[in-house]
Amino acid sequence: MPRVTADIAISLDGYGAGPGQTEDAPMGTGFEQAHRWMFDAAEENTAEIEAILGHGAYIMGRNMFGPIRGDWPDDAWKGWWGPEPPYHAPVFVLTHHAREPLEMDGGTVFHFVTGGIEDAFARAVDVVGDDGSISIAGGTDTLRQYLLAGFVDELRLHVAPFVSGAGENLFDGLEDVTLTPTSARATSLVTHLTYDVAGPRSSA
Repeated sequence: MPRVTADIAISLDGYGAGPGQTEDAPMGTGFEQAHRWMFDAAEENTAEIEAILGHGAYIMGRNMFGPIRGDWPDDAWKGWWGPEPPYHAPVFVLTHHAREPLEMDGGTVFHFVTGGIEDAFARAVDVVGDDGSISIAGGTDTLRQYLLAGFVDELRLHVAPFVSGAGENLFDGLEDVTLTPTSARATSLVTHLTYDVAGPRSSA
């Protein structure tokens, strides 16, 4: 099976998104500081930023793709990333509402999957094969579902030094997921923690 990794920026108290997500505040109110390390200190974190990309396929939740809820009103929304998203590979977007695939510049194609997390994973495996790599690209709830289902091999937490106090907490309900630390590295705005993951499926 392909190797499955996941990266997520979180607050010290485990939140992966703040409250009040909107088009103007896609990560929630006040949560932009969780991602400062990627923009204000990119040179200090080059290895971690590069590791987020370069996979054969990606899976993300609909909230990660955009702020629209319910039926798609049209095809105008094409993601947060402009005409050339950074993925350069197929991206499988979990949604309850069907939509035609969206081809972007640079090789990114968004596929909208209504069959749930296992269907999206199977489609990603079809793309990358047994020797490829798949990234669970967020958001928080999507990553939590894949951790609970035992699909994730490696979890990379990027912990920013602030307390959110509200929003979506990554660790809610993850009592049966076992994390084994493999590396830790701190820079000026973030601490990078890497874990091998053992969940219900991988330990069965």
